[in-house]
Formats: sequence, structure tokens, C-alpha cells
Amino acid sequence: MAGSSHGHGHTPAAWTGVIIAFIGFCVAGAFMVMANVPGFWVGMAIIALGGIVGGAMRAAGMGQNKRPQREVRRSEA
Repeated sequence: MAGSSHGHGHTPAAWTGVIIAFIGFCVAGAFMVMANVPGFWVGMAIIALGGIVGGAMRAAGMGQNKRPQREVRRSEA
């Protein structure tokens, strides 16, 4: 399992969501240093927008497919 790769976040939806959230983090951080409260909250809104955009892209089929659940077999003792 440690060496296996199941596309861990390597999708357009994941990359887009993370990039938007990173930009929001930078905006919020810059405005926090400048002590500009409204600008800080704009950055926080951009971070939330990253999650929304990533989720919407995943719903549109640009995200990772869900892996089927493994069936758990109980041994009879």
C-alpha cells in the first residue's frame, strides 16, 4: 500500500482547488500583516471558493473516481 499510487490528488479538480486556496491564503496573509480586516476576510472567502470550485469540478467528473469498497470477510472461528 505504501508504494501504490491511486491518483492521490493528481486531478484537475484537486489542482485547481488547491491553487485557488493557496492564492486566498496569500491574500489573507498579506492583508493580515497590513492590519486590513476586510482584505483578510476577502482572502478567507477566496480560500472557501477554492473548496467550492474543487468540489464542483469533482462533481463534473474532473476529480478522482471513488474506489470500490473492499468486502470484509469474517473468518469463522
